[in-house]
Amino acid sequence: MTKLHFSLVKGALLLGFFVAGFSVPANAERREILGSFRNWDAVLIERDNGEKHCMMISMPKDSQPANVNHGEVYMTVTHRPRRQVRDQINFVTGYDLRVGSEATATISNTRYNMFVEGRDAWHYTQADDTRMTASMKRGNTLVMRATSARGTNTSYRFSLAGFTAAYNAISAACA
Repeated sequence: MTKLHFSLVKGALLLGFFVAGFSVPANAERREILGSFRNWDAVLIERDNGEKHCMMISMPKDSQPANVNHGEVYMTVTHRPRRQVRDQINFVTGYDLRVGSEATATISNTRYNMFVEGRDAWHYTQADDTRMTASMKRGNTLVMRATSARGTNTSYRFSLAGFTAAYNAISAACA
């Protein structure tokens, strides 16, 4: 795993705890890197009470417009079996997104709309997450589009190389 990926994974793990409402001391959990699978990294977090949280993460290969500071941008797919959460997709930007706007993901000419909140974009339903995850397994590239709070239209190209292997790793760890 590259230093940049590892740094991003650490940041995303912390973000995941805040999003999930976790507030646990560091000694109450175990973190394990399940592997780096081309453009996707997979991580298992296990609490002392046995609750598991599995996440895969990737950074975009390309960001537009080129003359804008995008901050840390990444996408995660998460399983939390005890909470009956599976395939939860989260797109995260390094800037605030326009209130009331939607982010869109496009894979092989199929478009998925996501609501935005702060710097994050989420699907409206679990079924949307499941459909997009299936498309990500079959696709080669995912393009995310969003509008910043300042009105800048942005786009990000994510490679889906390694997606299925990372997905299989988190699915096995959080079965």
